Amino acid sequence: MEADWDELSRIPVPPPNPHGLPTIATTLAFDDVQELLWVGNEYGRIVSFYGPELQRYTSVRAHPAAEGPVRQILFHERGVISLSSRSVHMITRRGLTQWHIAHEEMVDLRCMSFTAQTNRILAAGCQKVMFTIDIDKGVIVDKLPTEHHYTIMKRSRYLCAATDTGSVNALSMADFSVVKSWKAHGTAVNDMDARNDFLVTCGFSVRHLGSPIVDPLANVYDLKTLSPLPPIPFHAGAAYVRMHPKLHTTSFVASQTGQLQVVDLMNPNAINLRQANVGFMLGIDISPSGEALAINDAECAVHLWGSPAKIHFNEMSKETEFADVAPRPPPLDWTPETPLNMIGMPYYHERLFSAWPSHLLFDIGSPPPLIDQSLLPYLRPAEVGHYAPNPKKVRRYQVENTRALASAESALVAPKFLSEKAREQSKSKSDGSIGDTIDALASTKINGEADDDPLLKYSNVEIKYSRFGVDDFDFRFYNQTAFSGLETHIANSFTNSLLQLFKFIPLMSNLALHHTAGTCIFENCLLCELGYLFDMLDKANGQNCQATNLLKTFSNFREASSLELLEENLTNKSLATAIQAVNRFFLTQISHDYRMIQPSADDLDQTLSTVALESIRCMFCQNKTVRPFNSLVNDMIYPNLDIKQARRNPAFRFSNILRASIEHERQNRGWCNQCRRYQQVTIRRSIHHMPHVLILNTLLNSPVYRRLWAVPGWLPEEVGILIENGQVVCFEGDDLKMRVQSNNTPGLLVYELVGFVCEIDIPEHQKPHLVSFINVSVSARQPDPTNRWHLFNDFLVTEVDKEEALKFSQPWKLPCVLAFQAKEARHAVDDSWKDALDTTLLFREWSMNGGPTNPSCQTLDSKERPEPGTPVALDTEFVDLEKAEIDVKADGSQEIVRPSKSGLARVSVLRGSGLSEGVPFIDDYITIKEAIVDYVTQYSGIKPGDLDPRTSHHNLVPLKVAYKKLWLLLNLGCVFVGHGLASDFRKINIQVPKSQTVDTQYLFFHPSKNRRLSLRYLAWAVFKEYIQEEPTDDVQGHDSIEDARMALRLWKKFQEYEDAGIVTQMLEEIFREGSRLAFRPPPRNGTATVLSRPGTAVTMQNSGTNNTTTNPSGRNTPSTPDVGGGTASTASAPTTPRQGFRRSIALTPSNGSFAGPGTGDFFGGSPLR
Repeated sequence: MEADWDELSRIPVPPPNPHGLPTIATTLAFDDVQELLWVGNEYGRIVSFYGPELQRYTSVRAHPAAEGPVRQILFHERGVISLSSRSVHMITRRGLTQWHIAHEEMVDLRCMSFTAQTNRILAAGCQKVMFTIDIDKGVIVDKLPTEHHYTIMKRSRYLCAATDTGSVNALSMADFSVVKSWKAHGTAVNDMDARNDFLVTCGFSVRHLGSPIVDPLANVYDLKTLSPLPPIPFHAGAAYVRMHPKLHTTSFVASQTGQLQVVDLMNPNAINLRQANVGFMLGIDISPSGEALAINDAECAVHLWGSPAKIHFNEMSKETEFADVAPRPPPLDWTPETPLNMIGMPYYHERLFSAWPSHLLFDIGSPPPLIDQSLLPYLRPAEVGHYAPNPKKVRRYQVENTRALASAESALVAPKFLSEKAREQSKSKSDGSIGDTIDALASTKINGEADDDPLLKYSNVEIKYSRFGVDDFDFRFYNQTAFSGLETHIANSFTNSLLQLFKFIPLMSNLALHHTAGTCIFENCLLCELGYLFDMLDKANGQNCQATNLLKTFSNFREASSLELLEENLTNKSLATAIQAVNRFFLTQISHDYRMIQPSADDLDQTLSTVALESIRCMFCQNKTVRPFNSLVNDMIYPNLDIKQARRNPAFRFSNILRASIEHERQNRGWCNQCRRYQQVTIRRSIHHMPHVLILNTLLNSPVYRRLWAVPGWLPEEVGILIENGQVVCFEGDDLKMRVQSNNTPGLLVYELVGFVCEIDIPEHQKPHLVSFINVSVSARQPDPTNRWHLFNDFLVTEVDKEEALKFSQPWKLPCVLAFQAKEARHAVDDSWKDALDTTLLFREWSMNGGPTNPSCQTLDSKERPEPGTPVALDTEFVDLEKAEIDVKADGSQEIVRPSKSGLARVSVLRGSGLSEGVPFIDDYITIKEAIVDYVTQYSGIKPGDLDPRTSHHNLVPLKVAYKKLWLLLNLGCVFVGHGLASDFRKINIQVPKSQTVDTQYLFFHPSKNRRLSLRYLAWAVFKEYIQEEPTDDVQGHDSIEDARMALRLWKKFQEYEDAGIVTQMLEEIFREGSRLAFRPPPRNGTATVLSRPGTAVTMQNSGTNNTTTNPSGRNTPSTPDVGGGTASTASAPTTPRQGFRRSIALTPSNGSFAGPGTGDFFGGSPLR
C-alpha cells in the first residue's frame, strides 16, 4: 500500500426499487476481465460500477427476493456467476441472462469455486449435497454428498473450504475428498483467502463470557507442506483478509471497525496501518492488479481505496461496451398551429406484414360461448363434470353471438356524478324532483341486466373522476349507513379492511385515541395515525374518509419495504399472505410506539399481549432454556386433517385448534449451549396471561384447511379461554354456555367475535381484493344486545345477515385475520381522552430548523385557551407532489385516471374573537420529504427552498406537529372560519363536523345562481379591497394569513347582513355586479365600480372622507381584463323592511384595516355580536 493511498470514491448501494431505501452490499468483487466492480444486495440484485469513479453500468435482478441476499460472485470470460441460498445465476457483463439453475436440494447454498476444469464450478453450503455445474451448458453435471457444511471456498493448490464449525478443509482438486483439516477458529470462520502456497483465515472464538468475539489473530497455513505457520497478530480483531495478487507473501487484514493492516506473512513485524472512515465494515476485496481496494459497510455504502496517481482494476482489461447514445430528434416548433402530420410514420418501401389482404381474412366456425361467471360459485360436482341451476337468462333455442364484442363495463356500474345529477334536477324541476340514489345496493344492475346479483356488493369498487375531481363522485351511492368507508385511490389502500377492523375493536380504539391525545409528537408514530383515523371515522358519520396520512407513514417505514409489505410487492404474493404480514407489522409497531411514551406498557400488555414463557429443551442432552415470550398476534396451526372426521373428531374443533395455536408446541433445529452445536430441540410455551383483544392470522394455505372452514358453524361467535398451570383450555358452543351459566369456572375469559378480514376472489368481478365483516354492535356506545354485521368493501358499506357473514363454503371467500375481544369489554368506548388533551403544542413555539417566526404571529397564552364555540380563521397552502394522470381517448375526450396529489405546505390560524381578533397564533411551514413537482408559487406563495430545513427562512415543523395543532383545536370545539374549507380539510386529511365549520364560500351563495364566488372577488365586492393581486416580481403568491383574515371579516360582515335582514338583497347585488364584471375585481387603473346602493356607493379614488386606501399586496394571480367603463353604477337599491339609516350604516365598506370588536363604526359604534 503506497503512501498516497486514500479513499477515492464512496457511493450508496442502489435501492431495490425506485421507491425503496438504499440497502447494504452483501458481497462485492472486482472483475478480472473488465474495469468493473460488482456488488450484490439483500434482494437478489447484482449491480456493476465502471472505473475509479464507480459509474453505474448494469443492474440485474439475478435471484428472487425471497431467496435472500447474494452471497458470492465469480467471474468467467463468458460472464458473471452469482449465488444465493437456492439458486445459481449467470449473466453477461451487459446484463443478459445466460442461465439460471435451481434445484429442490439447494436449500442453503453459501459458497462456490472453480474446479480443476475451468468451465466447471462447485457449489456448496449448509446442506448435505454439493453440486458440480457446467458453465458452458448451464446444467448440473454431478451431485456430491458431504457431511460438512461449507460457508467459504477459495481455490489455490487445493480447494480450501471453511465449515460452519470453525474448521478449514483442504479438498483434493480431483475428487474433492478431504486431504487435510485444521480447526482454525473456535466458533466460525468469518473470512479467508488462499493464493499460491498460503492460506490466511479470520474468525470468531468463544471467550469466558460465552459470546463469540473476533479472534485477535489471523491464522496462516502453508499449503505446500499442509502445516500451520505463525499467526499474524491484529489487536483490533482480524475480521477480513485478502492476499495481494502480486506480492505473494503480502496480505491485507481488516477489522470490523475499519482498521486496515498490510503485513508480510514471512515478516509479521513489517506492517502498514490505515483507518477507513466506516462505522461497521462488512467486507473487503482487492483488485487483480493490486491497485484498488473495495470496502462495504453497514451504512449501505461502498468505498474505493487506491492511489490517485495510478489506479486500474486489471493489468490488461478488455474494453467495456457501453450503450450507443441515441441521437436527439430535430427540434420542432410545437405551437397550436403546428399540423399533426409533422410527426409522421417511419418511411417504408415494402408492404407491411400487418397489411393482410382481404381474401386471406375470414371466420372459421364460432368460438364456444363463455360460461357465465356468476354460476361458478354455485357449481356442484356430479358423476361427469359439474352442474348448477339454470339462470334462464336466454330463451329456449336462442344462440349466443360469441363473436360480439364483450362489454368492458365493470360489474358494479358507477353512479352518475353529482354535477350531472344537479343538472338533471335543475332541468326537471318543472316536472318534480328526481329521486335520490337507489335505496340499497341490491337493486343496482350488472351491465344493464335486471336480475339482482347477490355477489354484487363484493365487487371491486373504483372511484371515477370528473373535471371537478373526486368531490364530484357520489359516495353515498355505495354507503347508506352511519359507518364511514375508506377511499381507494391512495397507495397501499389494500390495508383499508384491516384498519376498519381495528377501528371497531373498542379497546384498541381507546388505546390509540388516548395515546394520540397525549404528548407524543414523534413523526413516524403509527399509533398516533391510527388515533387520528379512528377519530376521523367517528366524526364522519357515514361520509367517506381517506387514510392518507396513516398510509404515508406506513410507506415511510424501511422495515415495511424490506419485508415486502407495500403495494408494489403484491405482484408475487397473495393478498391473504400480505394482509397477515401487515397485521403482524402493525401490531408490532403499535407496541413499539406505545412504549416510546410509556415504557412500562401495562395497559398495552393487558389489551394486546399474550404473555408467556417459552421453554427450549435439547432432545439430545435434555438441557432446558427458558425465556420470556410476548405475542401480539397468534398464527393458527392446523393438525393433519381428515375431512371425513372433521365433524366428529373434537381435535378439529375451532377451540382445540385455537389452544394448540396459542401454546404452539413444535420441534426445530436450534443451538444448544451445552452441546455446543445445533441439535433437535422442542419448543413449548407456558401461558401466563391472555389479552382482552385476541388477534389471529388464519394461515389458510391449504385447500384441505379451507374445507374445514366450510363446515357450517365451525367458526364460533364466542369462545372461552381458561389458564390452568400455564396450560390453555378452550371452550365453545354448549360447553361454554354451561360453564357461563353455572358460574363455577373462575378465571374463565369469554371472547366474542368482533370481525374478520377476507380475501374476495370472484373471477367475473375483476381482480382479488380485501373486505372486512364486522359486528358493529360491539363498539356501539349504547347497549345493543343484538349483533348487527356489516360488510366494509373499501367505501362500499352495507349491512349483511349474520349467516352470510359467517359462511365460508364459497370458494371465493377466504378468511385472513380474525379479531376477538373480551365480552366484558362490549360497548367499552372510552371518550375520556377528550377531557385529557395535551394542548402544550398550542401554547409554545415549535421549530425544527430554528427559523425566524412571523413577527405578526403571537402564540396563545394560558388565558386564551380555546373553548367550545371559539371561532378561529384558517387558511392553508399546498404544493403539488404528483400531477393528475389523464387518459386522452381517441375521440379527444379526457378521463382522469388518478387525481393530482398535494402536500400541505403552510398552515395559518387566526384568532376569531377577543381583543386580539385577527392576530395569527399559528403560522407554520411544513417540511415535505417527497419530491415536489410544482410549488405553484403564483397561488401558494411557496418558493423553492422554503420547505427545506437547510435553506428555509421560515419556521418549519413536521407534518405531524402541524396536524396535531389542528386536531387539538378541532377536539377543543373550535369553529373554523375560512373560504373553501372542504377542499382544505380533505387535503389535510381531517374530518370537521359541519357544526364546527363556517365557509364563506357557502355563506355568500345564491341558491338560484349555481355559482361559488372566489375570495378575491368577495373581498372587492364587500370591502372594495384588492387581495391576491398579480405581483411585479413574479415570486409572490397568496398569503394564507391575509386570506384567513379576509374570510373572518366576510363572516363578520355576513352577520351584520343577518342582523339587518338584508342577506337576500345583498347577495342579489353582489351577483348582479359579478355577472357584469365576470366575477373578477375591476382593474385598479380607473374608477372602481361599487355596489349601487344609496348611501353605500364608495368611489375608490374620488370619495372624500370615505376614500378606501389599500396597499398593493403583491400577490401573483392572473390579471383580470378591463371591463368596460370604470364608473359606479347608478342602479336603484332593492327595498328592505329595516330602517334606511340602519341599513346604510351596516353596509358601509370598511377602511381595509382589521379591527377587533368594538373598534368599528358599525351600528353607531356598538360592538358586533
